[in-house]
Amino acid sequence: MGATSCDGRAPADGRRVYARGRPHRQGRQTTLAQQSSAPRPAGIDPRGPRFAAAITAVLILLGTFLALLGPAVRTGTTLAERIADPGFLVLLAVDLLFVWGFASPHTAPWGVLFRTAVRPRLAPPSELEDPRPPRFAQIVGFVVVTIGIVLHVVGVPWALPVAGAAAFIAAFLNAVFAFCLGCQIYLLLLRAGLIRTRGGALVGA
Repeated sequence: MGATSCDGRAPADGRRVYARGRPHRQGRQTTLAQQSSAPRPAGIDPRGPRFAAAITAVLILLGTFLALLGPAVRTGTTLAERIADPGFLVLLAVDLLFVWGFASPHTAPWGVLFRTAVRPRLAPPSELEDPRPPRFAQIVGFVVVTIGIVLHVVGVPWALPVAGAAAFIAAFLNAVFAFCLGCQIYLLLLRAGLIRTRGGALVGA
């Protein structure tokens, strides 16, 4: 849910940081040192996640707007009304796209669209970036939207638009300012030893 690092900043010498999830301090815990020396997956064009975030932000904004007009903000609605809510259907589609994004990022539709229609028209990136933080950001987006969807289905008013608004803010920050909130969460969890990486995949601590 950046063109340089997770927060969009580049080092003073103009080189982009590739391994955003790599610890930078000496003397860290042994597990983190092992992670930093482990093989890293192939880098990705940093403009791809921002392109996907822009499309995602538009879809989430549409779903949130529709949710504000429907039964998602009312009490006493039936299950059929809540499921037929256009805002619910749009955000459900976004949620499924989040799953696609972290389960099979190479076949996710926005990534394919970027590689086939957008990237050929752009100059090559000066540096590639670690795909693991953006992939983790997809998981964060999925969790946020799923919470709103589940609460909406069981009849909690305002749960759907609130979750949609939170997901929109994250996608908007990534698309416009190259600030990946999910990537920042990834770094915090990695440095705390709560997640580990193994062959490019994310595993629990």
